[in-house]
Amino acid sequence: MKKTIFLLLLSALVSAAQAQNYVVNTASSAIVWKGYKVTGEHTGTVKIQSGKLIMNNGVLTGGEFTIDMNSINNTDLEGEWAGKLVGHLKSDDFLGVASHPTSRLVITRAIPVDSKGNYKIVGNLTIKGITKEVKFQANVKEANGTVNATGKIVVDRSEYDIRYGSGSFFDGLGDKTIYDDFDLQVSLVAGK
Repeated sequence: MKKTIFLLLLSALVSAAQAQNYVVNTASSAIVWKGYKVTGEHTGTVKIQSGKLIMNNGVLTGGEFTIDMNSINNTDLEGEWAGKLVGHLKSDDFLGVASHPTSRLVITRAIPVDSKGNYKIVGNLTIKGITKEVKFQANVKEANGTVNATGKIVVDRSEYDIRYGSGSFFDGLGDKTIYDDFDLQVSLVAGK
């Protein structure tokens, strides 16, 4: 029994020693958001504040990143209209950025799907201080000391108490309805 416990501990130590943290390069990484409404869609970007990916012998085993919610912008409108949309997104109707300046994703499981770098990711996403489990597909490749990771996360905003214009909570919105799901297209570049 003691020998088995010793071998398990030794195995865990060796495994931990092989795991390496790759720090996310915030200037080279990006998140593109896309929200949908009955009459169309809006897109924009939001910046990554910090993050890391954990690799073990070329396999993703974990990671996390923090999003700077004050950096949210809009890319499909111009001038006054873009400013109004961004101001509304930052307000308490949507993201409540004054009270919740960051959001965060923590990877709890990374399940390899094939040998081409495809994974099923399970993680905890925190928006407006509310944490919910998310699942999504990602591609992660390590080469020459750099990790490139891409994935698309579909988020149900109603789970994070973002209900403005939601047909799930309000009747009679007609063409002013904003759909609950929005997309986050994440591209991370990380290095040792």
